[in-house]
Amino acid sequence: MHAVRVTAFGAEDVLEYAELPDPEPAAGQVRVRLHAAGVNPADTYVRTGHYAFFTPELPYTPGFDGAGVVDAVGAGVVSVSPGDRVFVSSLGTPGFSGAYAELAVTAAADVRPLPGSLTFRQGAAIGVPCATAWRALFQKAALQPGETVLIHGASGGVGLPATQLARDAGATVIGTAGSPAGAELVRAAGAHHVLDHTSAGYLDELADLAPDVIVEMLADVNLGHDLEVVARYGRIVVVGSRGSLDFTPRLTMRKEATIHGTALWNATAAESAAALAAVAAKLGSGTLAPVVGDELPLREAAEAHRRVLAPGTRGKLVLVM
Repeated sequence: MHAVRVTAFGAEDVLEYAELPDPEPAAGQVRVRLHAAGVNPADTYVRTGHYAFFTPELPYTPGFDGAGVVDAVGAGVVSVSPGDRVFVSSLGTPGFSGAYAELAVTAAADVRPLPGSLTFRQGAAIGVPCATAWRALFQKAALQPGETVLIHGASGGVGLPATQLARDAGATVIGTAGSPAGAELVRAAGAHHVLDHTSAGYLDELADLAPDVIVEMLADVNLGHDLEVVARYGRIVVVGSRGSLDFTPRLTMRKEATIHGTALWNATAAESAAALAAVAAKLGSGTLAPVVGDELPLREAAEAHRRVLAPGTRGKLVLVM
């Protein structure tokens, strides 16, 4: 099979397109012939060898999300069968062989049916983004019907499913985007209001609509401003940050606001299972409809790692086999 292999940590050029032996499923495992793999910002952090949550043993194949058809199952697996269309969500699962590959082996619990209404490319956009959105909104912020939620970076891989899920939960949804095309995606995902976060003073538009919950994708830029606009007793969930910032802690006192950090790596087994079950149910009902952005062939994984961190990313970036 063809796969992307990393033999040394470093910049994008350590991602090598190679031919590897087909992995074999052990007891309790499933082998999936992948049609597409999702690319997450976390993949780029892992590649450097300095990611706080996960450092794989070298050599390794990157990627946690994918979709395809079950190719073989190990002993004791009854949840899926060869020929089933599935999506894979295997964040840090021991024994996972990596999603940037034509074949991937993982635990049966990390493989779920892919609804027939979704393409394999959409299936590759489910795992990390949708589970992160669910965890941020419901496991951390405890979003309630009737509340108002602001989603910063709502046109991205996590932002779009967060928008869909918040709208479905009965919240008033405000999403931000940095381009007209991104804004249109956010509206289509169900946002009641869309703000251009490249415009000076864009948060002034929230003067009469203080959000109870803020889902923050770039805390090093926005957290101080979030504390200015969040409602009293509001909750801010930090999903992403790429640097440091200077802000006034007294702002948390004035609003009695709560700041939650979140990362799927910290979820308990029960929380992870609950999030994945909820996501699967929302996919089945049509509430969640993953949005795919750029598509690149597997051999261009290095370019995918450059693009996934670039400003203006819309939807989920995927590699196709």
